[in-house]
Amino acid sequence: MLKLTDDGAKITLQGQSPAADNGLFWFGSALLVGAVAVALAMSLLPERLAIGALALLIVGSFIFNRQRLKHKQAMSGIISSGVLWVRDGELVHDNQGKREHIHLTDGDKITLIGEQLQIVDCDDIRKYLIGGFDNIQEANAAKAILQGQPLTKRHANIKMSND
Repeated sequence: MLKLTDDGAKITLQGQSPAADNGLFWFGSALLVGAVAVALAMSLLPERLAIGALALLIVGSFIFNRQRLKHKQAMSGIISSGVLWVRDGELVHDNQGKREHIHLTDGDKITLIGEQLQIVDCDDIRKYLIGGFDNIQEANAAKAILQGQPLTKRHANIKMSND
């Protein structure tokens, strides 16, 4: 839903939050079960086998943390839910009380991909992908505001009310 403000617009994004990786959850659960098994093994098995089980747990923890970091990096820059405050050259994303201020630089380019806004830097590396707009007009309006253009009738269906 698009609401115009004095210096831009407030857009409520309707998309779903990026889903957690189910495989990562199950791997973490298996790691937890493995930790309990290692604790049990350390009390029941001979020292060599217990040390081997502990080494396997350490390697599993290392792999889990690497995968979690890769997943976190892959999901960074994807915005699809929450409230987006759009101003000329600036965004504020409010998602469940967490606010992120995004300032665009002169080299940043804003493009529309379907009903999503993509912001890339001067080297064409994606910084943000913003989805969850109600319709293409909201995405067009957000793009126009970010680029400092005045809103016209083609950007959004603007209705005035006497509230």
